[in-house]
Amino acid sequence: MAFDQSDLELLRDSVRDFLGRDDQGRRIRAQAAAGGRLDRDIWLSMAQAGWLAVCVPPDCDGLGLGLRETAAIAEEMGRSFVPEPFVAVAVQAATLLGSLPETELRSELLRGLAEGSLVPALAWQTRLGQTEPELPAAEPMQGAASIIGRNYVAVAPLAGADGWLALAGSQDAPLLAWVPARAPGLACQAARRIDGADAGKLRIGGYRVPARQVLARGAAVPDLLCAALDRGRVAQAAQLLGLARRVFEMTLDYMKVRVQFGKPIGSFQSLQHRMVDGYMQIQLLDYALRQALDAIEADERQLSMQASRLKVRAETAAGLVTRLAVQMHGGMGYSDEADVGLGLKRALCLFAELGNARAHKWRYFSCLRAVAAQMDVASTDAEAWPEFPQDADWESMPEADFRGMLRAFFHRHYPEHLRHKTARLHWHEIKDWYTTLSRQKWIAPAWPKEHGGMALSPAKMIAYIEEQERYGVGRPPDQGLVMLGPILLRFGTPEQQARYLPRILSGEHVWAQGYSEPGAGSDLAALRCVAVPEGEHFIVNGQKTWSTLAQDATHMFMLVRTDKTVKKQAGISFLLVDLASPGVQVRPIRTIAGDEEYCEVFFENVRVPRENLVGALNQGWTISKALLGLERLFSGSPKHSRNTLGMVEKVAEDAGLFQDAAFVSDYAQLHIDLADLSAAYAAFADVARRGEPLPPDVSLLKIWATETHERISLLLLDAAREHAGTIGNAYFAPDTQGEAPAIENVQMPLFNAAAAKIFSGTNEIQRNILAKAVLGLPV
Repeated sequence: MAFDQSDLELLRDSVRDFLGRDDQGRRIRAQAAAGGRLDRDIWLSMAQAGWLAVCVPPDCDGLGLGLRETAAIAEEMGRSFVPEPFVAVAVQAATLLGSLPETELRSELLRGLAEGSLVPALAWQTRLGQTEPELPAAEPMQGAASIIGRNYVAVAPLAGADGWLALAGSQDAPLLAWVPARAPGLACQAARRIDGADAGKLRIGGYRVPARQVLARGAAVPDLLCAALDRGRVAQAAQLLGLARRVFEMTLDYMKVRVQFGKPIGSFQSLQHRMVDGYMQIQLLDYALRQALDAIEADERQLSMQASRLKVRAETAAGLVTRLAVQMHGGMGYSDEADVGLGLKRALCLFAELGNARAHKWRYFSCLRAVAAQMDVASTDAEAWPEFPQDADWESMPEADFRGMLRAFFHRHYPEHLRHKTARLHWHEIKDWYTTLSRQKWIAPAWPKEHGGMALSPAKMIAYIEEQERYGVGRPPDQGLVMLGPILLRFGTPEQQARYLPRILSGEHVWAQGYSEPGAGSDLAALRCVAVPEGEHFIVNGQKTWSTLAQDATHMFMLVRTDKTVKKQAGISFLLVDLASPGVQVRPIRTIAGDEEYCEVFFENVRVPRENLVGALNQGWTISKALLGLERLFSGSPKHSRNTLGMVEKVAEDAGLFQDAAFVSDYAQLHIDLADLSAAYAAFADVARRGEPLPPDVSLLKIWATETHERISLLLLDAAREHAGTIGNAYFAPDTQGEAPAIENVQMPLFNAAAAKIFSGTNEIQRNILAKAVLGLPV
């Protein structure tokens, strides 16, 4: 049984309505003051609402729903800061019990859990900080009896539990047993928690387990427990998402009405930008959660890695937002009268449960290494692809096959000497590869098939990008593909589409962008390059600057001023110009990296046919906004970060840095940042694929992509150590003796990342857009 989106919304509404009937803040404070014992009345109410039965199999009177429905309930519970152990009992205990062999006791426990009459908890941790079960190599022989003598920590719930599913035994003989709270030899040591929840230490002193209470034995027990814990971590991330959203909304409302120095504090730019950063973290967690749920549903083997990823992102997001909320509320935020303090307390406790972010970075890294080892085993099999399809139902092709096909194609056709280049490749270097992809009909993965593209979904597009960057495929001059093509598909005439789109695909036309001018960078509406109508032509005069690889281009799409008598935005048109026209001069600009990636282009009485006008006269601003959205989508692509992270991985392998715990922590965090960037990119790419206008919050994609790339570039320089200043080839493996360069010009990614933070509107401008257009903060 699974809910569709409308069902999920109804489920969310019912949870929100239930929790909104009472003053949860008052109840939580009272419960915390009383020592945090489980409130049985509200627990029974939750059972009657069906929440406790969500993970219980139908044959035990449960709903048998999936992780997506569980996450929806958990998110809404997070919004109310309630401390009830929904995740510990209704998710973890129910999942574990549901995965066990059918016995009479298992059925009794699951039915009691679903109806709220029985509260079973887990007892598995024997030391603080564990992320996975640990068992001794061997235990003293006790004959045929099962005897548990063990101390457990971080047991939740404790005093409110009716018993525990206790992990015992040894590595060779794992055991899961039901230990009732009334069993002899038990000692509970409750720990008061700041969120009002019930937790603490449990000592089981030599308890002889009746045969009926042994629920499972054997090597599968720890794996089943791990799966239950990981499902709990996914639900916990959803809780933290709801918590962060509620705290953020409270803070946003407060900033719009709290006045200082005669103005709402939400009008102060420095505070706006901090709120934007909080909003971005919430959205990243949302995208990551959605992507993780999809990945787990598609392949259960993804569960451990996705759970650890979510644990790290949730702690980052909710941590930033709750701390920010206390500060933004000022003295009231520090007062116990403000509920934002309850949000911070609850968040801090959730961070610590089931392993904190530090522990899960290492676990995530371990999962990555396991996946990498599997990929090495399943390396490119050229014989599996004697020929490559030019067209296929790409969406029905399993992702592993799709990726294998791409790896085989790159291995067979991409020039070895052009792999893992840090600088942008010029047309004469990459032209042959461009035409190879064009002949294969793989040059435009995002275009519709009817116009010569592959029409890849966002998920397949991410796979395409990842395999490109993993193999080290260079980026050709592609502004015709990623910018002009989509604009012509949306705004161009059939004649313009027929004339230009095939030539973009073939490489006959290479396009550059003409937006920025010396006095019109972020203030694009201030452009002064003019186009004056004269018969069947426009006469263009002016200058464009920062045009990427314009020296390699045959054409330019550009914004020009066609009416000076109206407001700035109203007198702009979108024009296509042949750069071979008389009066065009292109001058390359040398960058700090020593290359000539950008150009300034001068126009002196250049005649451009009127048929090259895209859209209506003086309506170019509408097109420019659409193109800026596409440019921000393109700037938000994970490919730049993925490429640079590939360089980091190569250096780290050669230099032995993956044995350095501090380096691994930084690397794992950036890998998670990149994974969440991919999730956000896929969400916005899906909007573009449907032909819908990109919303204003696409700005967050550009910010996160460029700043993630910068952080990865800094890690590359950190890994390079003394080679951080080396020009040309840098060697890292001790036995290469200069024969196998690991990286060329290790500074280049940082230079590129610094420049990318300026393009398409600086990141500060993007934060201003988010603050005004998305958050609605006052001017």
